[in-house]
Amino acid sequence: MRWSFALVALLAACGSCADDAPEDAGPGSGSCTAARAPATGEGTYYDANGTGACGFDASPNDLMVAAINKPDWAMSAWCGGCLEVTGPSGTVTVRVVDQCPGCATGDLDLSREAFAKLSPLSAGRVAITWHEVACPVSGPIAYHFKDGANAFWTAIQLRNHRYPIAKLEAMKDGAYVSVPRVDYNYFVQGNGLGPGPYTFRVTDTRGHVLEDGSVALGDNVTRTGAAQLPTCP
Repeated sequence: MRWSFALVALLAACGSCADDAPEDAGPGSGSCTAARAPATGEGTYYDANGTGACGFDASPNDLMVAAINKPDWAMSAWCGGCLEVTGPSGTVTVRVVDQCPGCATGDLDLSREAFAKLSPLSAGRVAITWHEVACPVSGPIAYHFKDGANAFWTAIQLRNHRYPIAKLEAMKDGAYVSVPRVDYNYFVQGNGLGPGPYTFRVTDTRGHVLEDGSVALGDNVTRTGAAQLPTCP
């Protein structure tokens, strides 16, 4: 039987896992009251389809997406997180799916569809401000096992989460072990996690923690979790 616990507010209403989050976690600081300060930069656009350096599938029905600049990439820590972006003519919420290697700190390369919410495409480049917001997801988080994943080399990507993911741990030999994150937005245990099923503990960048059990191993498959990480007020 699947089981899940959302351990919200370890120390306060939204909790704090700052001590547990990796130093290079990027956005946020493990507390609902300590999200990263708003950023400023320039917005451009590209022909996006939802794929990119984050390794997500194409999302033709959701093209409100963006590529984040390389200085803010932080080992793919922003992948799957959402940003509210304000430009000359409006505001739009986008999901981070890619990296923009040529963009300066604070810059975002937006899909055509998202850029058009901020300015006519003819502008090409506009001043923007942006900050992190909860993604408008529905249903539980999901665990995508990379193609080739097996008991001896296990690679997992978190999907459908509200805030960027800071940490993934797996139960191994009776204790949680941290699964290292790699630059292409997977958590990879190089010597494998065994045949499964697995028990995972997920920490997002706002300090929420969720435990999920009985997650079956797969090869290029997505397993639906049993719960969703909460939203900060």
